[in-house]
Amino acid sequence: MADKIPLLTPYKMGKFELSHRVVLAPLTRQRSYGNVPQPHAILYYSQRTTKGGLLISEATGVSDTAQGYPETPGIWTKQQVEAWKPIVDAVHAKGGVFFCQIWHVGRVSNTGFQPNAQAPISSTDKGLLNQFMKDGVNDRTDEYGGSLENRCRFALEVVDAIVKEIGADKVGIRLSPYADYMQSGDSNPKALGLYMAEALSKYKILYCHMVEPRMKAVGEKVECPHSLVPMRKVFKGTFISAGGYDMEDGNNAVAENRTDLVAYGRLFLANPDLPKRFELNAPLNKYNRETFYTPDPVIGYTDYPFLETTA
Repeated sequence: MADKIPLLTPYKMGKFELSHRVVLAPLTRQRSYGNVPQPHAILYYSQRTTKGGLLISEATGVSDTAQGYPETPGIWTKQQVEAWKPIVDAVHAKGGVFFCQIWHVGRVSNTGFQPNAQAPISSTDKGLLNQFMKDGVNDRTDEYGGSLENRCRFALEVVDAIVKEIGADKVGIRLSPYADYMQSGDSNPKALGLYMAEALSKYKILYCHMVEPRMKAVGEKVECPHSLVPMRKVFKGTFISAGGYDMEDGNNAVAENRTDLVAYGRLFLANPDLPKRFELNAPLNKYNRETFYTPDPVIGYTDYPFLETTA
């Protein structure tokens, strides 16, 4: 039956042999006390791992100035790196592929999260990478502001630096050109997405993960299944789409070659065996939005039942 389900067909992503195309999307979790990943994260990620499946970690801060939400994990200290190791090992032990989603929240932060209560590090009083790119935020007048090329310069410089450090085959990026979270909008998101997709191809990075405009704002869903196709066509690596997909949406996107992989957030959170449920066309657990951002190590995190348990 899996052979008839586009989402469950194998895919080669660089040197990684994926057994299916259902990806755990990077989410914002607030369960890492003191910014150190906790042992319960081992259970969370290992529950969602399948042999040859791709998981992308929760958003992980790159410095003590990167934080904008309480109890989100970091990766800038030796203690944090050591805490991540058993989590990664647990995923690898089950044959999974694991990428770390690193971030810096820029202006979303405030003095309460910053060392010595300093002001957040930002492109202006309004921005960082995503915030640099958006003309609704970036009001700089130097080489990092104004034109589309200038606004994208910093993001591409970061990509270039990381590629030189660890190799392009280990680098991916997540872009949300259509999103308007925290008033970070752009007047021409299609042009922004196209420019970045084409520019990123020159670095030969592994994947580009892009969010559709139908998830433009929280709770606002607009159908636009072909919005990412121009970006998908110009990006030469693996293309990952996200944006409130259900199983039918994902199957259609893969079958019509509109994407290579589909990232699921809320559905994967509530269904640790999501690929198996897709394979069997089984009912899905309903997610509880009220527990998305709670600090509890179990509730809304590792307590959603597997199909066998439900049955």
